Formats: sequence, C-alpha cells, structure tokens
Amino acid sequence: MKFSKLAAAAATSLVLLAGTAQAADKPVVGLIMKSLANEFFQNMMKGAEAHQQKRGDYELVAVGMQNETDFESQINAVENFITQGVDAIVVAPADSRAMVRPLKKAMEAGIVVVNFDVALDEDAKKQQGVELAFVGPDNRGGAKLAGDALAKKLGEGAKVVIVEGNPGADNATQRRLGFEDSVAEYKLNLLDSRTAHWETEEANSVFSTMLTAHPDIQGVMAANDSMAIGVVKALESAGRKDIQVVGFDNIPAVVPMIKDGRMLATVDQFGTDMAANAIDMALGVVAGGKPLEGWVKTPIELVTAD
Repeated sequence: MKFSKLAAAAATSLVLLAGTAQAADKPVVGLIMKSLANEFFQNMMKGAEAHQQKRGDYELVAVGMQNETDFESQINAVENFITQGVDAIVVAPADSRAMVRPLKKAMEAGIVVVNFDVALDEDAKKQQGVELAFVGPDNRGGAKLAGDALAKKLGEGAKVVIVEGNPGADNATQRRLGFEDSVAEYKLNLLDSRTAHWETEEANSVFSTMLTAHPDIQGVMAANDSMAIGVVKALESAGRKDIQVVGFDNIPAVVPMIKDGRMLATVDQFGTDMAANAIDMALGVVAGGKPLEGWVKTPIELVTAD
C-alpha cells in the first residue's frame, strides 16, 4: 500500500514521533504507544527507531499520547492510519475495551494489526467478533515476582498497599491480581489499593493520602516505576525510610533508587525490544506469513540491588 504524510486534520492531542519518506516499495507500519511522558515508552520509541534503521525495509510512523488516560488520541490515530492506508498497525492500547472497535475497523480495511504490551479485553473482542493475538509479558506473573520479593523482605502479616495503574487497561488489572496472589500466598495484610493512572505526581498524592490514613504501612507495590518514583518522593517528604517499595518496568530512573535502597525491586519487561519485536511479527504477516494466534509471551525478570 502507498502511504502519504499524516493528514493535517490529525487530532492535536496526538504526538507525532517519527515521520517517514514516502516509498511505495516498502510496507508502512503505524506504531501507537501510550504516554511519552513515561520513560518506559520513551525507551520503547528509541528501540523502534533503531530497529527501523537497522532493518531498513519498512517505513515507520509512530504516535503517542500526551498522558496515560488520553485513549481517545489512540482511537484518532487508528482512524488516521486507516485513512492513510498503512500496511500494519502495532498498538499498545491505553484502554483495553475502547480500542477493540476501531482496531476491528482497521482489520476490515485489510490492515494487519498486532496488539502488544497491553492485552485487549477478551470479552470486548468476543462481542466484536475479533480474533487478535497478544504479544506481551505475563503482567500477573511479573507483579507476583515483585510481590514475592516484598513479602520475603517483610514477612507474614506485613501491612502493605497497592498503587494501581489505569483501571481501563488490562495490564493494570493483571498487575494488581499478581500482587494480590503474593498477598494471599504470604499472608500479607493488604490495607488499601488505589489507582494513580500510571502517573508520577498522582501517585505522590495518592500514596501521601494512604500514608496519612495508614501510618503503619510497611510495604508498597506500585504497578509501574513512574508511580514508584512518586511513592519514593512522598516517603522522602514524610521522612520515612522504613517502608519498602517495589515497582514494574525497570526504567533507568529507578536504577539508582534500587542501588541505594529507596526501592527494593522492580520487574524488567524489556521495553526497548518490545515494539521492535511486535513490528517484526507484523511485517512477517504483511509479507504473507501466518497470522499470529493466542498469546505470544515476551520475557520478564525481577531486578534487585543484587
């Protein structure tokens, strides 16, 4: 398919990250990510750009959201990519239900769609008659790795809280469930669980409120590292060094926090490679390969000071 520049009418809330030359002999991949304020997705973009340069046999156009809850920007991005006639859309949905209908429209237009990082909702897919594989990590298993590390550090009966991600995103749900698995297995005392929508400043505020309500908190599971940073800032403001914090993503900003003990652990899901691998899979289908099926699992790993 031929590709032209994104239409000038594209939603202003979209952030255009990478434009491409118009080349009729190369497939065009539209990459839709989440908030570029999040270091995890900044690193993902760098990985995708490096991948495009290394392969050199496809054109990449990428868009991201201005904040973690702006899922309407992703819907607009799909509509624009359909209009422009891209060959593939590779998408990390901000809302696991809301994105199913527009992606179905893209598939009906003959566009290869690969869902990565955050799974689309299974019930929503069934309702829309959509069969679409998921390429991504075991978020529940990863959160349990972090939860287990926290439980082993604190011991049975320890008082803990969860700072959750966006309630509309499947990975937020899975990470909460994974930590709750650790709570049950190690008989922790879960005092509270509230969303901060993946955002650092919101997590700072949310956790400060939790700490006021429950000054005897011993441990915190933040569902991503951006929120973990907000929790650490709240602890520093409160002068508390006795509370253990675990996160998820292994972004560079938390590495010194883990080394100096402000965070106990995080979970690496190798975000730099994630979009690149999904693009490879999409291009394989574009080239005539078999469509992806089921869950294509990507790696996770617990990261501690050790």
